[in-house]
Amino acid sequence: MDSLVLDFSSLWWYAPVIALGACVGSFLNVVIYRLPLGLSVNQPKRSFCPLCRKDIAWWHNIPLLSWLLLRGRCASCAAPIPFRYWLVEMLTALLFAACWHQQSANAAPMLFVFIALLVAITFIDAEHQIIPLVLTTLGSVAALLFSCFHSDLLHLADLPMDPAPWWHGLRDSALGWVLGFFGLWTVVLLGKLAFGKKVIAFPEATAWEVVDAATDEDPLLFRCDGNDIPWYDLFYRKSDRLILDCTEIFVDQKPAGSGTLLIRGEEITLPDGNTVALEKIKSLSGKTTRATIPREAMGMGDPHLLGMIGALLGGPAVIFTVSASAVYAIGAAVLGRVGFGKPLPYGPFLALGAVTWLFGGWRLWQAYTSWAQGY
Repeated sequence: MDSLVLDFSSLWWYAPVIALGACVGSFLNVVIYRLPLGLSVNQPKRSFCPLCRKDIAWWHNIPLLSWLLLRGRCASCAAPIPFRYWLVEMLTALLFAACWHQQSANAAPMLFVFIALLVAITFIDAEHQIIPLVLTTLGSVAALLFSCFHSDLLHLADLPMDPAPWWHGLRDSALGWVLGFFGLWTVVLLGKLAFGKKVIAFPEATAWEVVDAATDEDPLLFRCDGNDIPWYDLFYRKSDRLILDCTEIFVDQKPAGSGTLLIRGEEITLPDGNTVALEKIKSLSGKTTRATIPREAMGMGDPHLLGMIGALLGGPAVIFTVSASAVYAIGAAVLGRVGFGKPLPYGPFLALGAVTWLFGGWRLWQAYTSWAQGY
């Protein structure tokens, strides 16, 4: 009897791959919503409406179909369901199909994990301007382990090579991670030196206040001169300080003197030297003539993301991804009219650069290196 051979190139395989991608995208919506808020992705197990908090029935949670049938509204309270939920499911399904078409069946499972992580990171960073370390660590470890058994993704732009020992793949994967992480980490350090503080001098004393979170899901806000800055943007690291030269300070609506007020992520230091935990303060406000605001040229999540990309796709992909992401980011800033100094999450552009490499960008690298060698 002839042995059973599966033809993975058959078009029939695309249906389960697309269905799998849509289901994974549905789960990614849970991750994108819950992870930045510190909520478990497993508890509660059932999805729920963020507004009415009611569980969503399974027939109202069918990937791709339910959002369309419900016309983008909750079945219980008719609250709008963001288009992002349907977009994540469709995008993941299409990218899974593209991975299946582009790569071998051996590489596809790892690419599915990689694509899922990139989609989650892209939407989390776009909305919250954070990249959860748990996602990039998972991707980096998976890529390092995968390289021991299948190293073709590390050498997409190379000529076919003879089979190499398993540790060659692990070595190349580790070198890709090192190049990606430490290369961008250096940029973060240089950016901190150049742009680590923003000093604003006001022509006259300007009112400011710390605005309490509207819900448990929202951050504290620092409001000054008509601008609201989320707490996590101010205090990315424990060493970050917000320094205010104040003519007036009010703690719980009581005068607390004037002078230099030092605000940290979880406490304040008054001009008289007393330190008070923020959790013990009901209200904090005053007037300032000068504010020194901490800021980041780039967050530390981006080096971890580029490290993950390098661990799976190799060193040349790191260089290509950085170059392509810079072009994409500049284009987005111009089209979106994002001014200099305005925050622009960089993770989505790194992810887009990596996907560009994966789906043909490596051919541009081949063409460039061939041209450079013959020049």
